[in-house]
Amino acid sequence: MSKLYLVPTPIGNLEDITFRAVRILKEVNLILAEDTRKTGMLLKHYGVSNNLRSHHMHNEHRTASEIAARIASGESIALVSDAGTPGISDPGFLLVRTCVAAGIEIETLPGATAFVPALVNSGLPCDRFHFEGFLPHKKGRQTRLNYLATLPFTFVLYESPFRLAKTLIQLSTVCNPDRKACVSRELSKLFEENRRGTLVELAAHYTNHPPKGEIVITVAGNSGDEPENEEVLLTEE
Repeated sequence: MSKLYLVPTPIGNLEDITFRAVRILKEVNLILAEDTRKTGMLLKHYGVSNNLRSHHMHNEHRTASEIAARIASGESIALVSDAGTPGISDPGFLLVRTCVAAGIEIETLPGATAFVPALVNSGLPCDRFHFEGFLPHKKGRQTRLNYLATLPFTFVLYESPFRLAKTLIQLSTVCNPDRKACVSRELSKLFEENRRGTLVELAAHYTNHPPKGEIVITVAGNSGDEPENEEVLLTEE
């Protein structure tokens, strides 16, 4: 039966893919990949030989309807991102929405995503949490940071290594600087690191030790009894 498959791929360690995911990637008519070169290496590792086509943030608006039409005509198509689950801070939402509107069946496989292991590994409460993804670089950034500071439960951010220290400094300004947090880096890879501490401690560490790799920041919620910091105007880049 024709459908759209959303297939998670490893966030680092190539062993973090399911048997089912490999089977689906072998069986579909076409694989949509954020970066065909990167996905091509993954497919080669697992002996998957199949048709690949680019599907990324720069072309997804143009191609979503055409892809949905192909599925409606009888093809099965799999969507993967460079790492993790499609649609989670990666392309996927527009195609899913188009297929839903067209009545096309969608099957999402469970699998790798970066924020879940970072959240659980942080040691912070995870019975309730807020996933923010990437903050805006400029417009709206201060508004989002001020909002996150008020949340009574743990929140999770994605960040680039080049902006990590600045983001931690900003968080320690809008939140209580002694708020507990964890920075997870290179999850599932050889040099995985989960560094825990206060926001001010983590900001100081990564200011003096610029990191490499993919970053997840997990921050404790507002306890309600911590002193409130004044809202300050963040310097835009």
